[in-house]
Amino acid sequence: MSLQWYPGHMNKARRQLVEAMPLQDVVIELLDARMPAASENPDIGLLCKNRPCIKVLSKADLADPATTDAWLRYYASERAEKSAERPEGRVVAIATRSDRAAETRARIVELCKKLAFHPSGPGKTVRAIIVGIPNVGKSTLINTLMERKVAKVGDEPAVTKGQQKVELKSGIHLADNPGMMWPKIENETAALRLVLGGAIPDSAIDYESVALYGAEFFMTHHPNMLIARYKLKQLPSDPAALLQEIGRRRGGLRRGGEVDMHKAADVLIHDFRDGSLGRMSLEEPPGANEQRLSI
Repeated sequence: MSLQWYPGHMNKARRQLVEAMPLQDVVIELLDARMPAASENPDIGLLCKNRPCIKVLSKADLADPATTDAWLRYYASERAEKSAERPEGRVVAIATRSDRAAETRARIVELCKKLAFHPSGPGKTVRAIIVGIPNVGKSTLINTLMERKVAKVGDEPAVTKGQQKVELKSGIHLADNPGMMWPKIENETAALRLVLGGAIPDSAIDYESVALYGAEFFMTHHPNMLIARYKLKQLPSDPAALLQEIGRRRGGLRRGGEVDMHKAADVLIHDFRDGSLGRMSLEEPPGANEQRLSI
C-alpha cells in the first residue's frame, strides 16, 4: 500500500523552497525524533543542492532517550563520512527539548555561523531556512529561537501555509518554509508511522488500521507502558482485543455494550502523540539492533 497526501498548497510550498534555496547559506531540517527516517522528506535532500544541513530531532521529549542518542551517533557518523567527500554537505544533529530552549538557541546559532557558505562577521548576514514535513515542530523552533511567539503553532498538519521570515538577535535571517510531504509515500510502514505521529491527517488512512498498527507495535515493544496506562491486569491477546479493552475503560461503549472502535483508536493514538503512554520511539537507526523495532 502506498499513500498519496499532497494537497495543492504543498506544490506552492515546494515552489517557494526552490525559489528561496539559492539565497540560503544553511538548511535546518527538522525530523521527528520518534521516527527520523520516516519523517525525512527525500525531496528536501534533492532541493538542498549540497548546502550545509543541520538536522534537528524535534519532539525528543516524547521519544526514547537511548534511541535518540543512537540516532545522534548515527548522524554524527554520517557527517564524518560525507565530510571526507563533500565538506560543504556536512550533517549535524541536535535534539531539542522544551526545558533546554536556551541551549538549543545557542547551539543552532553557533552551527549556522560555522557551517555557512561564507565567513560570518561584520557586514556578513547568515541566511538559514527551516524545512521539514507538516507538524514536525518548525513553528515551535522559530518561537524558541526568537524567544517569543511569532509563529502559529498547532496540533494538526499544515498549520503554516506561507513562508515566514524573521531576524534573530544574533543577526541571522531565518525563513520557515511550510511543511512539505513528497507526492507518494511508497513505504506502508512509514505511512502508518507518519499518521500515527500526526504528520498526516487522520483521514488519510483508515483510522482503525493506524491504531491497530500502533497497538501491535506497543504490545511488542512497550507492553508494560500499556498495562500501566490503561490499568490492565494483563496484556490482551491481540491488537483488536487491546482496542476493545481501551474502549471499555475509556468511555467508548455504545448502547448495548458494543465498543466504539473509532473512539478506542482515538484514545490510543492521542495517548501516543501527547506522551501519555510514555517516551517511545518507532524506529532505530540502521545497524542499531533493527530487529527489535521491525514491525
